[in-house]
Amino acid sequence: MKARVIVTLKSGILDPQGKAIEGALRSLGIAGVVSVRQGKVFDIEIAEGDRAVAEARLKEAAEKLLANTVIENYDVKVMG
Repeated sequence: MKARVIVTLKSGILDPQGKAIEGALRSLGIAGVVSVRQGKVFDIEIAEGDRAVAEARLKEAAEKLLANTVIENYDVKVMG
């Protein structure tokens, strides 16, 4: 079963890397960029046939390792 875990900074948390990307986009002449927030994407393949069990295991992985839940949010999407 394939899944994607997306980890992003919580709103209100400063994102210096996002600001740097925003500035770089402007300096490259890419117009219309108002703000940039960066994050992490994990594409995971899990050996589990039950969708609910797979999602629970991936949420546990996000809580324990993939995300710093003090400053980051995560979203788990099981794709089948």
